[in-house]
Amino acid sequence: MRPDELERVLAGLPEAQDPNLLVGFNLADDAGVYRISESQALVQTVDFFTPIVDDPYTFGAIAAANALSDVYAMGGQPLTALNIAGFPAGELEPEVLNQILLGGQSKVDEADCTLVGGHTVQDPELKYGLAITGMIHPDRIYTNAGARPGDRLILTKKLGTGLIANAFKADQLTETDLAEAVESMTTLNKAAAEVLPDFAVHACTDVSGFGLLGHAAEMAEGSQAGLTFHAAQIPTLAHSLDLAAKGLGGGSRDNQIFLGPKVTIADGVDDARANLLFDAQTSGGLLIAVAADDADTLLEKLQQNGVAAAALIGEVTQDNPGRLLIKP
Repeated sequence: MRPDELERVLAGLPEAQDPNLLVGFNLADDAGVYRISESQALVQTVDFFTPIVDDPYTFGAIAAANALSDVYAMGGQPLTALNIAGFPAGELEPEVLNQILLGGQSKVDEADCTLVGGHTVQDPELKYGLAITGMIHPDRIYTNAGARPGDRLILTKKLGTGLIANAFKADQLTETDLAEAVESMTTLNKAAAEVLPDFAVHACTDVSGFGLLGHAAEMAEGSQAGLTFHAAQIPTLAHSLDLAAKGLGGGSRDNQIFLGPKVTIADGVDDARANLLFDAQTSGGLLIAVAADDADTLLEKLQQNGVAAAALIGEVTQDNPGRLLIKP
């Protein structure tokens, strides 16, 4: 669903009045948070989609990593998971669904999370994902609304999964060309999330279907601050810039159209790099707003913890609240 369509769907829906609902859908955050005691709150999210790779096991792993990412982005620890699947029975062999579920299970296990069941319906289009429940301390929630002027912005994964997956489907790339993107999409954001509590992180979100700039725009609006990005510093997957130079399609193009009024692209920014910032990601990295004094050390600790792609890509400003500026 396009960002503008989602806004229309949610417009006018009644907001919950429960004081224990600490983060609801009205905040455009990654997951909901519900307080159950003074020291514990539940983090809840659900995510599913159609296949973006041919191998069923890999698809399941990507979908699970993508769903788990929302809990990590809030600063939570995943506890339980429920499978959600739509399956075209009679058109695909049951073994296909078995492999998808095994792929998802592998990431649930890696997250030290417990799979407790699920639900499958007959559907002409194959779909899979997870509903995740996690735990968090009510005073240690990362939202997308806490970024402060002067904060530095860190991204933990390379961009380009949307363009690469679409090019593979169109037979423009080989399995070998797809390998780096698959490795990125099947990598949990767990290693990144483990490092964050030791630093002055003021806001965090994961980068998924609305692209880097879509999720950044939510952070800018929620924080009432401006976000500036340095395009040349943003890490990119192999082949992604070549593909971006040809333009965007599908959901990425919708992102570009919807976000256009909120984004200023400075002179000197390469068109391909500018396009890539709108690319709809699957199981992308975390976008972190951290105090300037902590930024370099956090980046070093992320890389030491195996988050090799982590990069300092911009800063939060007091100017132009709710807007994004892209510099070369």
